[in-house]
Order: sequence, then C-alpha cells, then structure tokens
Amino acid sequence: EVQLQASGGGLVQAGGYLRLSCAASGLTFHDYAIGWFRQAPGKEREGISCINSSRGSTYYADSVKGRFTISSDNAKNTVYLQMNSLKPEDTAVYYCAAARAPTIHYSGSYYFAPLYDYWGQGTQVTVSS
Repeated sequence: EVQLQASGGGLVQAGGYLRLSCAASGLTFHDYAIGWFRQAPGKEREGISCINSSRGSTYYADSVKGRFTISSDNAKNTVYLQMNSLKPEDTAVYYCAAARAPTIHYSGSYYFAPLYDYWGQGTQVTVSS
C-alpha cells in the first residue's frame, strides 16, 4: 500500500519559516516525482513545487520561487519543502503527491493534479500577519 505522510505544518508569524516533510512508503521512490500542492479556503488547489529526483530537477511556481526550496533524501524516501519568508497568503493546507517520474518529465505538466497517483493527507500552515 502506498502512503504519503505530510507533516511539519503549524502556526508561524509572517516572515518566519517552516519545513514540511513528505514521507513516502510502498513505492519505489526513485521512480516518482513528488509535488507539493496547497489549498486555501475558498480557493482552488495550487501546485507550488515539484521534484524529480531521478533527473535532479526541481520546479517552482512563481508564487513561491525564491522563498521555498524543495529537496529529497532518497535514503529516507522523504521530500522536504523549506518555506522561508512566509506570508499570510501562504496560509493553506499543504499536500504532497506522487506521480510517475516519466509522466511528469515528458508532459512538462508539473502541477496537473490528475497526473498524480497518490496523495498525502495534508498539513495545515497558518501564517499570521
């Protein structure tokens, strides 16, 4: 059974930082790209970052570029999202998801949710002003 466990959310003041973790089990980590998505109340889900460890590729949405960093520890089957300079508009539930790496690579659609096969349960990030 494939499981993705997202953790690390919390309450932080604007300008602060958090590190989210996405621990994967039940899949061959190297074969998958891991994406981070977020959804704020009343808003559509937004893809914000993706890592394709098999190709050493990382991608960021404009909304987080320069502030967030995605990385992976293949030995631990874990992907991290370091979030710095947090803003109130970053408040959302953050989800990690896994997609077959070739699918993401050849489609170039890093944040197209239907391409992702497995989803974690989400972790709440709240940024106060």
